Amino acid sequence: MAEIPTSDYPTIDPTSFDLIVSSTGLSASLLAAAASVAGKSVLHLDSNPFYGSHFSSLPLPSFLSYISSPSSPPNLYSDVEASSQSLPEPSRSYLVDLVGPRLLYCSNETVDLLLRSGASHHVEFKSVDSSLVYWDGKLCSVPDSRQAIFKDKSLGLTEKSQMMKFFKLVQSHISLTRSGTTTESGEEGGVMIREEDLEMPFVEFLKKQRLPPKIRALVLYAIAMADYEQDNGDSCKMVVSTREGIETISLYTSSIGRFANAVGAFIYPMYGHGELPQAFCRCAAVKGALYVLRMPVIDILTDKESNKYIGVRLASGQEIFSSKLVLDPSYQIPASLSPRETVVSSNLSSYVAKGVCITDRALEPNSANILLVFPPKSLHQEQSTAVRALQISGNVAVCPSGFFIVHLSTPCEDAALGKEYINSAMKALFNSRELPAESVQAQTKEEGESVEAPSQEEGETKPTLLWSCAFVQELREASYDGAVSICPMPDANLDFRNILSTTRKLFHNMYPGEEFIPQNSAADNIDDDADEGSPE
Repeated sequence: MAEIPTSDYPTIDPTSFDLIVSSTGLSASLLAAAASVAGKSVLHLDSNPFYGSHFSSLPLPSFLSYISSPSSPPNLYSDVEASSQSLPEPSRSYLVDLVGPRLLYCSNETVDLLLRSGASHHVEFKSVDSSLVYWDGKLCSVPDSRQAIFKDKSLGLTEKSQMMKFFKLVQSHISLTRSGTTTESGEEGGVMIREEDLEMPFVEFLKKQRLPPKIRALVLYAIAMADYEQDNGDSCKMVVSTREGIETISLYTSSIGRFANAVGAFIYPMYGHGELPQAFCRCAAVKGALYVLRMPVIDILTDKESNKYIGVRLASGQEIFSSKLVLDPSYQIPASLSPRETVVSSNLSSYVAKGVCITDRALEPNSANILLVFPPKSLHQEQSTAVRALQISGNVAVCPSGFFIVHLSTPCEDAALGKEYINSAMKALFNSRELPAESVQAQTKEEGESVEAPSQEEGETKPTLLWSCAFVQELREASYDGAVSICPMPDANLDFRNILSTTRKLFHNMYPGEEFIPQNSAADNIDDDADEGSPE
């Protein structure tokens, strides 16, 4: 962003607030809304000319500039490789999510929070048409219900029987758990999973149920959403327990059918994920929060005697004071004020490798919005993490009709390896005019078996890749120390459960006696002047 003359900045009045928030990312916007609902005076700033920060949805040229800009904070985005083709036109009609492939479960707490806060009045959703898994070089549907299992032509009779038996056990356990049953045998023949089985690795429990490798992969990576290869035993970076796996399956199955117009478990916001933080900003504004974009914080003010935080100096030169401060994860603050406690989260990797593809045809006929999972080792033998891909279409207003945006991501410790997985997934999905340069290395990698090049017959069935980009985002944790808190970067998860949990912890650290957006918060949050479900 070009430097703005000091005289062109607005003067902020008043100059003292309970809370200053310098970021309009999702976590920061939730904190601003929660504090406003709790009756706190809030000044909400952002150095950008748009809402959302690292959670925004940007027009394609702005997206590429944002992740490539040398003026961006160091180490947050790196290793950017874009194809040399011209950006598809009209390029500003393509809205790209910085968060990567991300969805909301229909029964997720994030959806409940949207409803009770009133933010749901400012955003509209579309459902995801289908979920797929990449197995043996083919795209297979994820049978997530009794009806879907019976209809699935890729499963044999034995596999269908095994999967039905497993889901019957899981549903019995879920039903008895919800009813408060604590014994292993419930009424009417219902069965609960034993406590020792709940504590074991989920993959071992699936083997105990005699599920074959394909069904195990479907359950582990496409329904329970495990990120890391679970067959590695003690060397697995994040082992999913049976209890954790069952909880995610419960969330998945309870999401199916919650909303009449949603065909599956997942929904996606119209105009992209950048609408979510903006919706919560609107809720905060209704409660009195003051908003100023294009207003960077350039310095933190401290008391000369105690060296404790007292306020900020803005790019305009104005000094604003507050009791609490929330900062963007990119802000470099003095060591004396650095938050000393990290909020526990699920970020076990240092980075997340991401990809963005634009194509002219859907991955599957008659499906506009698709979730696709590449289980570990499905692309090549060295692949240790799952790669997720999300195809979104013009029916969610993020690209022109007839075109598609495909987001990909995978957690990684090594940036080059993470990008290799992303490029291998691109190669498996698309006929490419030109992939990013590093994809050539991925295709000729000697270590392990790389994904095979498609035959001509296979290639004719694939969508054409019109433009692509691969890059790496650093994962930064949320942290706090009394007056100063730092929000997290988008994590590598499919949904926002971890972001919401982290945000709730930050809020209770700042305001221990306050409830985080209570049930009746939406009572006067409806903006009569706003077109419900649409951005202003």
